[in-house]
Amino acid sequence: MAVVIAIVERPNVGKSALFNRIAGRRIAIVHDEPSVTRDRISAEAEWHGRPFTLVDTGGIGLLRGEKAPDAIAKAASEQVQLAIDSAQAIIFVVNVQEGIVPLDREVADRLRRSGKSVLVAINKADNAKAEANAAEFDELGFEKSFPVSAIHGAGVEALMDAAISSIPPSAAPGEASAPNAETAALPEALKLAIVGRPNVGKSSIINALTQSERVIVNSVPGTTRDAVDVPFEIQTDGVPQRCVLIDTAGMRKPRRVGSSVEFFSVKRAEDSIARCDIAVLILDAETGITEQDKKVADRIVEARRACIVVVNKWDLVEESVRKAREEEIARRKTKERRAAGRESMTTLAEFGEWVQERLFFLDYAPVIFTSAKSGFNLDRLLEAVRYVAAQLQQKIPTAILNRTLLDAVERRQPISAAGHRLKFFYATQVRQAPPTFLLFVNRDELFSESYKKYLSGEIRRAFGFEGCPIILVPKARPKTIAPVRKKTHRNRNQPRMDTDKHG
Repeated sequence: MAVVIAIVERPNVGKSALFNRIAGRRIAIVHDEPSVTRDRISAEAEWHGRPFTLVDTGGIGLLRGEKAPDAIAKAASEQVQLAIDSAQAIIFVVNVQEGIVPLDREVADRLRRSGKSVLVAINKADNAKAEANAAEFDELGFEKSFPVSAIHGAGVEALMDAAISSIPPSAAPGEASAPNAETAALPEALKLAIVGRPNVGKSSIINALTQSERVIVNSVPGTTRDAVDVPFEIQTDGVPQRCVLIDTAGMRKPRRVGSSVEFFSVKRAEDSIARCDIAVLILDAETGITEQDKKVADRIVEARRACIVVVNKWDLVEESVRKAREEEIARRKTKERRAAGRESMTTLAEFGEWVQERLFFLDYAPVIFTSAKSGFNLDRLLEAVRYVAAQLQQKIPTAILNRTLLDAVERRQPISAAGHRLKFFYATQVRQAPPTFLLFVNRDELFSESYKKYLSGEIRRAFGFEGCPIILVPKARPKTIAPVRKKTHRNRNQPRMDTDKHG
């Protein structure tokens, strides 16, 4: 069983800063605004050779019997309880500068009822005076208390040593001390970034795939703030494929970002695109493709990431599409002529072509129509993930690649104002994700964007690479330089040497 350590507190005590300190990298957003964290954020970490999962939660901001002011606060509170239930050890963070407040006592009672091992991290103990005030928190009734400074790292080592040692041996994974060959050979998890503009159903897709309420879903745009990593497993012919679904904040236009919290949320979403293997771009079937959708798609292209386009909320338009399909069938039976200029789309294939026309710069990405609410086509989405992941692993034999590119160059030469002709010498695949090809030619300046697109299309036609960007790197082969002979100036008075050989 995997070891889980959860960090719990009332709002705005410094829990996320401590989470980032222990994880060793900036994952959770740290801000002075209360209740910034909403979802459960997890990170795989290690302490002195002991692996564990560290979980950050939203702060407990309600006293017993008090009702949540809105659905988001209620969902955040439920996420905290899920983290407490799954943890073997809990770090309870308090603020030494504010002392004990009623909410601290409420959180302490809740943690005591859980029966879990609880360690109190007395945060913001940045000096000796603050450390002296830490004794006040003994009133909370927990045996182990540690003055720490999440910002400076003071006291964190003693806290984590105690946290790891407090975990029962039965909860520790048996393979941690001596991993076998099979465990050591496990492939790295496939990272899938779920991205899009606000309120298109990104979190709903993740919950539907994992069949859980793993992330908070609400109709209010901007519900998700942090980039939340959700472990997930796909079965392919009985073989498990480990994945990480990355739930991200909706990406707004820069001028519509209203706070620094939202700015960091969008920045986390952009970073998720950069670190993922496959970006899953979520669109809204009801609103169609907007300008912001195109900008998010452009970020994926700039990052050179594999992509799958998902048109979500198909259940909202399914009925109208069905009626249009019936009308189209009836029109064809009566051989009635369609009104001029009227565009008719009644099948998923026609809608898919329409999406690829609008996102022409991302036309290599497969288009899947889904409904997170009804579960429609979620199995097709998983199939697309497996297929694109396999395409990313392709390694094209050099001989076949060269034959394909040579034929393509002979069929169509690039346009040259000076009348130069492209000579193709050799090509090789230098990278798999994304597929990158190095081409040796006589003139690299002849490679315009349109000609690169033509050659990429020929490679796709021959080898597939659906969902994957193709990177072509032309390199001019050095020209042969004729040797220049140096002339030696001979003195006229110097006798000329006879080169004939005498016996």
